[in-house]
Amino acid sequence: MPTRVPRRPPVPSLRSPTELEARFAELEALSGARALAIAISDFESGHDFAYHADRWFHAASTIKLAVLVGVYGAIHRGDLLPQSRVHVRNRFLSAFDGSPYRVRVDRDANGEVHREIGRTLRVSELAEHMIISSSNLATNLLLDLVGLDVLQRTLEEFGLQGIDLRRGVEDEAAFEHGISNRVTARGLVGLLRLMGEERAFTPELSRQMLDILHRQQFRSGIPAGLPREARVANKTGDISTVAHDAGLVYLPDRKPYAIAVLTEWEPSATGRSTTIAAASYIGYAALIGDRGDDG
Repeated sequence: MPTRVPRRPPVPSLRSPTELEARFAELEALSGARALAIAISDFESGHDFAYHADRWFHAASTIKLAVLVGVYGAIHRGDLLPQSRVHVRNRFLSAFDGSPYRVRVDRDANGEVHREIGRTLRVSELAEHMIISSSNLATNLLLDLVGLDVLQRTLEEFGLQGIDLRRGVEDEAAFEHGISNRVTARGLVGLLRLMGEERAFTPELSRQMLDILHRQQFRSGIPAGLPREARVANKTGDISTVAHDAGLVYLPDRKPYAIAVLTEWEPSATGRSTTIAAASYIGYAALIGDRGDDG
């Protein structure tokens, strides 16, 4: 007789947090990750879920969500226009000691902005490069344009906890002295809720930010764990020791939900995207009611 494929274990409902925590703990143990954190906030039911959601992680490129909100805050105040031109350069000052540093093109996910050095790009173009293809150079240009202090105050005005924006990207002097951008899963979900509920300055500005996030190129994390009909507005972050994804998930005939999956790894570890996709599936199934395979 043919061997029957074992059923995938049922996924507990979001209303059963203890059982759901056990499912994520199992995933964490099997994945080989040093740490796993999840936060989910469902706009439809009003239910929230947290698994190690207040643990701090190196932000990697998820900090670009905070920079995006800060840039649109400047647009909202009239300090910038989306069509304002920015001189593209590659020289920045360290948050540690003011020493100059550059963004390395071989470490940047997007080399297109580097090819524009000496020319100008619009604020809106830099924001798109920063999010859609995760340009580090665009990020630092926008951070310098608005100002680190202003970006920090914008986050504080919204009462956001769990997002610690302290420096530009690839600031090695700051990194070596313990100055790094940090996030929690709960903090990122709080930031996403601002956009998803159209409370980030104005509904129109919120929608503009979401439009950029919907065009994200990196889809191997949260989107990979979802059915085809799901639309995801997300931002990833990945360096040698962490891999993250955070986004808003839109499904037919219901309000969206926000989810952040943060992971920490040994530098040589594999399976990062697979683990994030698995966590995304568990979150989806807990909300929607997929309770296991039929096979």
